Amino acid sequence: MSVPDYMQCAEDHQTVLVVVQPVGIVPEDQFFKIYKRIASVSQVNIRDSQRLLYIRYRHHYLPENNEWGDFQTHRKVVGLVSITTCDTVKEWPQTAERFHGQKEVYSSTLYDSRLLVFGLQGEIAEQQRTDVAFYPSFEDCSDVEKRVEDFVESIFIVLESKRLDRATDKSGDKIPLLCVPFEKKDFVGLDTDSRHYKKRCQDQFQSVWMCEISSVVLSACTSPAALEGLCSASVIFHYPGGTAGKTAGRRPSISQAADAGKRHRPGAQEVLIDPGALTANGISADTSTEIGRAKNCLSPEDIIEKYKEAISYYGKYKSAGVIELEACVKAVRVLAIQKRAREASEFLQNAVYINLGQLSEEEKIQRYSILSELYELIGFHRKSAFFKRVAAMQCVAPTIPEPGWKACYKLLLETLPGYSLSLDPKDFKGSHRGWAAVQMRLLHELVYASRRMGNPALSVRHLSFLLQTMLDFLSDQEKKEVTQSLENYTSKCPGGMEVITLPDGLKLPPVPFTKLPIQQIWLTFLLSACQVHAPSMLVASVAFCCETKLHISGWPFIVGSIRYTYFQWVQGDVCEVQLMVYNPMPYELRVENMGLLTSGVEFESLPAALSLPAESGLYPVTLVGVPRTGGNITVNGYHTSVFGVTSDCLLDGLPNVKSSGCLVEVIPSLPRLQLSTSLPRSAPVAQPMSKEELSSSVSVQLFNGETQQLTITLENIGTEEIEGLELTSKTVTTKEKVYGEFLSWEMEEALSHLPLKPGQSVTLTVSMKVKLDFSGQENLLQDLNDDGISVTGLPISSPLRQVLKPRPENKSVSSESGKAEYSHIKTLEAVLTFKYSGGAGKVEGYYRELSLGVHVDVEPSVFFTRVSTLPATSTRQCHLLLDIFNPTEHELTVSANNNQDLVLHASECQR
Repeated sequence: MSVPDYMQCAEDHQTVLVVVQPVGIVPEDQFFKIYKRIASVSQVNIRDSQRLLYIRYRHHYLPENNEWGDFQTHRKVVGLVSITTCDTVKEWPQTAERFHGQKEVYSSTLYDSRLLVFGLQGEIAEQQRTDVAFYPSFEDCSDVEKRVEDFVESIFIVLESKRLDRATDKSGDKIPLLCVPFEKKDFVGLDTDSRHYKKRCQDQFQSVWMCEISSVVLSACTSPAALEGLCSASVIFHYPGGTAGKTAGRRPSISQAADAGKRHRPGAQEVLIDPGALTANGISADTSTEIGRAKNCLSPEDIIEKYKEAISYYGKYKSAGVIELEACVKAVRVLAIQKRAREASEFLQNAVYINLGQLSEEEKIQRYSILSELYELIGFHRKSAFFKRVAAMQCVAPTIPEPGWKACYKLLLETLPGYSLSLDPKDFKGSHRGWAAVQMRLLHELVYASRRMGNPALSVRHLSFLLQTMLDFLSDQEKKEVTQSLENYTSKCPGGMEVITLPDGLKLPPVPFTKLPIQQIWLTFLLSACQVHAPSMLVASVAFCCETKLHISGWPFIVGSIRYTYFQWVQGDVCEVQLMVYNPMPYELRVENMGLLTSGVEFESLPAALSLPAESGLYPVTLVGVPRTGGNITVNGYHTSVFGVTSDCLLDGLPNVKSSGCLVEVIPSLPRLQLSTSLPRSAPVAQPMSKEELSSSVSVQLFNGETQQLTITLENIGTEEIEGLELTSKTVTTKEKVYGEFLSWEMEEALSHLPLKPGQSVTLTVSMKVKLDFSGQENLLQDLNDDGISVTGLPISSPLRQVLKPRPENKSVSSESGKAEYSHIKTLEAVLTFKYSGGAGKVEGYYRELSLGVHVDVEPSVFFTRVSTLPATSTRQCHLLLDIFNPTEHELTVSANNNQDLVLHASECQR
């Protein structure tokens, strides 16, 4: 026997074997449809009897295997069911002849047979025959199961008659000599009628019955066969639920998957291990509790010991390799029920090294596949995956004329769970599981197999998955090779976000490139131009932009927190979202078609493209878009196109991010103002003038008491008319006392231009007048003392003028040294806030604010350094003498009430 039956289990010893085969040309799908219905009749209650007959069906069975029927009766073909199609009466004779020839193949053991004919109608079909059943079509055959039951009962009648015939034989002349096929040549020429031969047969029968394996009369394999039979009887007794699980509908063999649509080649067998009948750990429910003990029944432990003993006997004979292998399979199934996985693995390891001679490629595939399923049965998942992968590689062996790439691909997919590998990128959050090197090798094999199958979309999907999930484990050279291959594939078949459904129903989810580039640290949502206020609440005090930072633990950095700030977007305005990304690749990374993914209101995304240097640091990317309608919008993530693969990177798909999106309110459209001034814009000062963020700021230097005009131009750059405009100011300097109004303006002229249409502008003049108190400037008086000027009422060193030390011209007022030397300069800061609204937003009470910062450095203009009096002609009057000092670098004219003018040069003091 050269082809093992991998479906063997211990309870098969109580079954009779029936072969179901097609005659002539029968559609494969129709044949297996009828075969499944026939196989459903696995046991029959015999009428008028308490007996129950179990049947085992095979759709292919080699004639040489039938020769072992004398060795073990359950291997003997006792029934044949043939299925054929016959459309015309002319075809019937040829069909009947083929059926007769098929019976001749198993004639030495066959007890009964049936022929099921589909498609033939007429006179012949109306004839009543016990061995032939006619059906008009494959759909119109409701009594197939009933005919099979009648057929099984006829087999039972034959078996029962043979049993009664043997029971009534008192002489023992009909007892055969038990031997295996390869031993029959040793008995050629023996006189079977001699008394010695008959005595030998009787002794052998009694020894086998008593399982006395030490008896010298037993043949080579009869002893272990007796032990195996005893083990099977004990298994049937202890485990009435069976050891093979539920044998549901037919499952195609690996050969059928490799050659779909072709007929079964010799040696093909179906594998009916049902994983659904197993528990979560891969082992069937424990039914090992004994429900009773027969006198000669082995205990569960003894069953395994006897199996070991029988297998050791089989191993002594090269020709018994198939029997030895099948015994190992039976023992493994029993150990799986007993949950003794380690001992089961020893039997399987022995089965791996059993030499079955020269096997065909298909037989090798079947052998490795069943080893994989048995390892899965005992919970050895990685070992199971190993043999499954070997079977996959065998499907495309160089010796096969037509490699079965589809079968190879299917088997490789089945190995993924054993290597802790899933094709869903969502399963790769957190720490990596499994051996990355083996997983990458397996993914490369899936890519190659899918390419040889002629399915480039599958190749792109698997390569994308490899690059996304195994990026940490790829060397720089491997990264380059993988990306080059991916670009070659996507040039013919671009990758997308659609779900790929395989023929067997398996769905491959999309693979977004969330690591190319890697999004790191935060997302910043920007509302461009100016701040928006709701009717009854003041939102975040932001003047130039409203922003919220969404901290994200972009792999592989520290997990951040999520902080929300309430803000709004405006319908029709360009809104921005800023991401910080970096390139982990050792070469330049081009990212195309990068834009926002949103849901809710209609949103027009404006894609961007960028090129990131090799292994770049954090790089800001600003994504923009325009909300076209009002309502709520959710920013769910962003989309990219990298290496020809389009990716939708959702926030909930990023590591350690629990948020599925950021909700933003889009209010009705509002006008937009752009501000410009007659003074140049100033650079940001070292210390912010307030907690507000300004859209613009100006700086100016004035002398105390000086007035300057600031012209502000407001241009409507939006699409809505400005219907309302207000201006307010707030002085943010609190240390200095300001005399009079610092900032003043007239709004009547500006308001007369309202409503301000898009593109129009209006001008407003703001007067800046500074009046501060510079009395008690101790630092300045100290400077005057250093220059020899009396500040205490004593005579000055020069009777008329004293030229002070010149000011250093190379020192800026804003510098630290300048502040230390000229600390008498005072600062005034204020914020001008324009509040305006219009359009649909004004109807609902929304408005914008635009802020201008004003920074003024105030220097003193004149000092009275000495005050003294002189007596006058009247005792009620006196003359007041003032020493006036000009600390500026400019010439000053001091006017009195009597129209007398005093000219003071730079740094000059006069009385």
